[in-house]
Amino acid sequence: MPDSSAGEQKPVLLLDLGGVVLGIDFHRVFQYWASASGVEASLFYEHWTLDQAYKDQEIGRLDFAQYTAHLSDTLGVSMSPQHWRDGWNALWTEPYNEVAATFVELKQHFTLCAFSNTNAVHAESFMQRYPHIMGQFDQLFLSHEVGCRKPGAEAFLHVCDLMQTEPQRVTFLDDSLENVAGARAAQLTAHHTRNEAEVLNVLNRL
Repeated sequence: MPDSSAGEQKPVLLLDLGGVVLGIDFHRVFQYWASASGVEASLFYEHWTLDQAYKDQEIGRLDFAQYTAHLSDTLGVSMSPQHWRDGWNALWTEPYNEVAATFVELKQHFTLCAFSNTNAVHAESFMQRYPHIMGQFDQLFLSHEVGCRKPGAEAFLHVCDLMQTEPQRVTFLDDSLENVAGARAAQLTAHHTRNEAEVLNVLNRL
């Protein structure tokens, strides 16, 4: 990790991605899938869940083809692999450009990292869509690559080990209160932010 000009390791600013840096709206996924498959969107709203298969995809145990096969079976919905993928990537709205605009200044004082619960398909998509933002991070810790996901305290401790830093030297922001609780259990300084304005408020106070 980068050192400060004084030769000491910088503290770490660790950000969630979706809902902290990148705008997301999962309703867009369901609407796309409903249109592509010719079923009512209510099917997805009522029956899609953050089940074990979803979590397994986020830690790299299932690939996207296996996950969508699971969805097709459990939901009784059929569509092409491309429609599954295009719908999955329909969740992006607009990046939080005002947040990203703070990164240059913040990187003078912090090592800038991200820890996101995500999957290979979404990661490929946001890296291609937002290279001007993603390229500013010193390190990315993506759940499907590091093999663990929030909110478990052990996941945060693992990421701290990968960053070679003490948890007490990490400030973390997430839009999930459960993830914030997990970070605090691991002794990170953690802030719950629910929108871009709240993210900016925290960052401007660092």
